[in-house]
Amino acid sequence: MAAPGHDDLIMVALSGGVDSAVAAWLLMQQGYRVEALHMTNWEDTAGYCTAAEDLQAARRVAERLGITLHHANFADEYRERVFRSFLDDYAAGRTPNPDVLCNREIKFGECLRHAQRLGADFLATGHYARVRVDNGHTQLLCAADPQKDQTYFLHAVPESSLARAVFPLGDLTKDQVRTLARDIGLPNWDRADSTGICFIGERPFKAFLAEHLEATSGPIEDEHGRVIGRHDGLAFFTLGQRGGLGLGGMANADEAPWYVAAKRVADNTLVVVQGADHPWLLSASLRVKQLHWINQVPEGLAHAAPMAALARIRHRQPLQPVTLSWTGDTDLELVFESPQRGVAPGQYAVLYSGQVCLGGGVIRDSTVMASLPEKRAATP
Repeated sequence: MAAPGHDDLIMVALSGGVDSAVAAWLLMQQGYRVEALHMTNWEDTAGYCTAAEDLQAARRVAERLGITLHHANFADEYRERVFRSFLDDYAAGRTPNPDVLCNREIKFGECLRHAQRLGADFLATGHYARVRVDNGHTQLLCAADPQKDQTYFLHAVPESSLARAVFPLGDLTKDQVRTLARDIGLPNWDRADSTGICFIGERPFKAFLAEHLEATSGPIEDEHGRVIGRHDGLAFFTLGQRGGLGLGGMANADEAPWYVAAKRVADNTLVVVQGADHPWLLSASLRVKQLHWINQVPEGLAHAAPMAALARIRHRQPLQPVTLSWTGDTDLELVFESPQRGVAPGQYAVLYSGQVCLGGGVIRDSTVMASLPEKRAATP
């Protein structure tokens, strides 16, 4: 789909934060017809969710800009399509990333469809990313600011939705956005960036998970199979995690920090090692399932040939050289040029060709540099 014209209506997903507010202002300066839509996607009484505060902030921005503000509640859809999967993954010993599903199912799913029902032709957000049309395909490109690039979280959005997406901040840095917001007098120019779980807010994570999952205490083993402590639930830990293990000051142990090396679901055991560079924390390769290609399967892979590409396994990680090859009909293997630390099943591996985001998938498992003894292998 072509870029928006000045007769098109662009609906801005106005969150109440500074990024989407500046996105709306930029579009207005460029002469587009602009309205705004604020989403409420989580409701509770615990005091951590800022939904009411966010709505008021969005209203103040819309009033300052002189644009119409619509409001929609997708809390039921969020719980069903994002939060349920989030809990299922944690219960199975994986480490999910709800932001990816939220972008696919809510922001560029329910929100986009609602905006279209309101007459909009395009949906703009405050994401740091870019889109372009090449050979009839809408491509997702990295943002100009590598520290803010959010293509990792957008890689699962289908091309049909990206064709309706506008990312006004793709060529800006966060500092430039803050300066613009201050200079034009936006009421939220100094509002803190949102953190924590997508739409749920920043809160004591273990206590929050414990409200929704049954957690069973179990042993903590070191690399020699010795029980050196107790954990209060595998769901509360992720591979590569440092801290929160309660293992400080142990007798007959050096002072090097402990890290989570494996979560053995079969017997509810947490395996830990000392030292950030322990070989059990480093993976030479990984397998990806549930692949999503934004445009199409790359030509080399389509012919079952190995392919050089770039990848990242977490937000803001520098792009890593990899070789891609199929391990079966649906799984893809990524062999890294340099070993990767703390590869966590349930997270996403996102693939790139230069600055173009190709897509990605869910990490199934990885091959660590030194294999765990079979009886102590992780089974996420």
